[in-house]
Amino acid sequence: MFKKGMRVLFAATAVMPLLFSSAWAEGLITVIVNDPSNPYWFTEGEVAKKTAEGLGYTANVGAHKGDTNTESNLIDTAITNKSVAIILDPANADGSVGAVKKAVAAGIPVILVNAEINQEGLAKAQLVSNNAQGAALGAQQWVEAVGDKGKYVELFGAPSDNNAATRSNGYETVLTQYPDLEKVGKEVADWDRTKGHAKMQSLLQANPDIIGVISGNDEMALGAIAALKEAGKLDQVKVGGFDGSPDAVAAIKAGELQYTVLQPVAVFSEAAVKQADNVIKNGSTGVETEKQLFDCLLITKDNVDKYTAPFVLSE
Repeated sequence: MFKKGMRVLFAATAVMPLLFSSAWAEGLITVIVNDPSNPYWFTEGEVAKKTAEGLGYTANVGAHKGDTNTESNLIDTAITNKSVAIILDPANADGSVGAVKKAVAAGIPVILVNAEINQEGLAKAQLVSNNAQGAALGAQQWVEAVGDKGKYVELFGAPSDNNAATRSNGYETVLTQYPDLEKVGKEVADWDRTKGHAKMQSLLQANPDIIGVISGNDEMALGAIAALKEAGKLDQVKVGGFDGSPDAVAAIKAGELQYTVLQPVAVFSEAAVKQADNVIKNGSTGVETEKQLFDCLLITKDNVDKYTAPFVLSE
């Protein structure tokens, strides 16, 4: 009896530190991204998860795919699961406000990444790419590639995401400085490669003499490239992207894409989790401002070899 009891005691002693560690040091951080089939959002989720786990938390990654009802359900699950923080890439600048309010009312700090909501004072922080700065970088490089004269078209992202308009306006600010550049078409392709392909086909039919395509993201740009290849026009029409995705980098190396603007998603996804950790432990992010901008970088054929990991450009 004594020996059996001793075995039980030793077993319990061995398990206790694990139980104590789980209850004390850890806690669940819920990460909600848009659509992980897009490498940008996949990286966003993976980096956040890895950072959370490195800090001793458990982490779940969910995806709303741009649907606010799905997003709301994922927030409900995070509340039910007693998440200690939520990292959210919001589905809609206006439509996600209610979901964030729900989490805040449940006492869960929310850190937003990549996209903003149209209300301040709810999220502890909103960490986004400096889209205006990135768009200006991209548009200047686009003119260098395409030239300052001719007809061009634009592929626009999801209108529910403020980033789409910010990038488009940034392009416009630069390109309208060249009076001989004429924008003859603009189509919404919702950040999607398949839609980018279809919209490019129709734009090309209506405007067979274009010399360039400026795109709100890489996925739409890659769709456009596929359509231009099929039409035998890729050597006549130059395409620019935005995101810095691995497929875009491969297209630059292949001479099919002129450039991409790298969004530092790996950088701000890590920063978001570290700020959430600060809120949990100290009550604040440790950063003075709620809205935080992270500057974008230009990737061209000249520096593409410095791309060392998805969405990472080494110095």
